[in-house]
Amino acid sequence: MIRNAVGAIVYKGEKFLLVHKTKINTKEGKENIKGEWDFIKGGVKEEDNGLQDSIIRELDEETGSKDYTIIKQFHEKITFSFPIEIRKKIGFNKQETTMFLVEYFGELETLKQKDDEIDEIVFINKNNVMDLLTHPDTKEFFLRNILDGKLRVE
Repeated sequence: MIRNAVGAIVYKGEKFLLVHKTKINTKEGKENIKGEWDFIKGGVKEEDNGLQDSIIRELDEETGSKDYTIIKQFHEKITFSFPIEIRKKIGFNKQETTMFLVEYFGELETLKQKDDEIDEIVFINKNNVMDLLTHPDTKEFFLRNILDGKLRVE
């Protein structure tokens, strides 16, 4: 079974938003994990009115803000298989994430997560994003779509 998800590469000026995730949703509730640095990502819900609605909801849940403008939906998706121990806990074998480029136009000091899945929100320079991201597939996506010069964010 494939989990459909959305993700956002959020920027403000030359800085990019990353979150430190410390919990995952399982069939039996939230479970602690080793911390992971990532872009905001989350599952698409039945009540969402399309993928753009899904990403705005996720951004609000993880940062406490709706001060975002969707700039672009990427054609390429991040697709991966979950490790076997995670598959059993969440009920999905794979995840397919539709990624968006999103600009934040609010004040950085006002960002605060609404739930306890993440414990830190940071904006960092573009050149440091690769050093902090945990997952290789997300690093490769950022490298191909942002760092290699295809997309200018200013």
